[in-house]
Amino acid sequence: MVSTRGDLGFNKARCKMSQPNHTATHILSFAQTLKGGGVERAMMRMANGWAEAGRRVTLVIGDARGALAHEIPPNVDVRELGDARYRAMFGIADIVREVRPDAIFCPGNHYTAAAFWLKRRLGKACPPMAAQVSNTLIRPDLPRAVGLGYGLWLRMHPSFLDAVVAMTPATGEEAVREMGIDPARVVVIPNPPAVPIPGAPLPPMPDGRFILGVGRLAPQKRWERLIAAMPRLSDPDVKLLILGEGEERGQLERLVEHLGLADRVSMPGHAPDPLPVIARADVVALTSEFEGVPGVVREALAAGTPIVATDSSVAIHELINSASRGSVVPPGDRARLVGALNHWLMPGRQRPEPLVEDGPEPIAAYLDLFDRLVAQRGR
Repeated sequence: MVSTRGDLGFNKARCKMSQPNHTATHILSFAQTLKGGGVERAMMRMANGWAEAGRRVTLVIGDARGALAHEIPPNVDVRELGDARYRAMFGIADIVREVRPDAIFCPGNHYTAAAFWLKRRLGKACPPMAAQVSNTLIRPDLPRAVGLGYGLWLRMHPSFLDAVVAMTPATGEEAVREMGIDPARVVVIPNPPAVPIPGAPLPPMPDGRFILGVGRLAPQKRWERLIAAMPRLSDPDVKLLILGEGEERGQLERLVEHLGLADRVSMPGHAPDPLPVIARADVVALTSEFEGVPGVVREALAAGTPIVATDSSVAIHELINSASRGSVVPPGDRARLVGALNHWLMPGRQRPEPLVEDGPEPIAAYLDLFDRLVAQRGR
């Protein structure tokens, strides 16, 4: 069983005695760009919380320009590498040597190669590292040979990570199974909830009823599934709004034009604060091929907006754990997707009650984890 309290299998009483002399007073994290990914946005919220709790926080960013630049907390130190390419991440070791953090946070699967290289460069001098599982570790989309290589890569993670953070119990169990890591080194801590951004401009919203998608315009998200479902809906007046930006914009725009949906589908780009739009939408839809623990699903649950999501992660059924909150459909099943959307768009359909999350307070749980890792290293 994985821990949901961040104790990492330590004796709690001994850890508490050690903490005054072994505290993570300085935490470093890193990201490639600030173009608008959910991993980077969550990292910003965590960094802000750690800094407000009195810890020194350093963020190393490849390219600090982009849609999330305005969300950089004012009370953290930002070191920009000046290069948006992933290979720039391998230069983090020089900054770690300079600023000497007590603990390092790797914010997602995408960045564990940089964490591996950091450990290799610094060796025993590398501060303890915790990495978050931000995406599913089971990738049916990969070709067989690539998938086998990916599985071997996952099995290397226990050699360079001191702890793995999962956002739900099921994703924690997946990490234990796929990485072969000791369950005592896996902890469950949700991301801090999103909060409204005062003064953030609202994107243009459709008149009348609409379905909302939030996420990067990237192959993983499979927005073409949602666009292709629009002509098959029972109500031809329902519109679709997709908030996000990415490399598939041109392809998706051509699909909209091909299907004659220019008057029903809009993609205005990244929204600094999607929370008011989520609360206004009739349905939030997620059509991804694979996911981690999608923030937009948690945000829709909190707003009381019904969700239609593909079964793209072990976390999806944990989040949408009641038929009164939303529907889960198989990826690629067009009929089930249309049926679920029609179900929630039926006139008079009752919206779910807003869900209040319980469990550990994320900022405090992370700080407790970092302190325990530093205490363990000190012992």
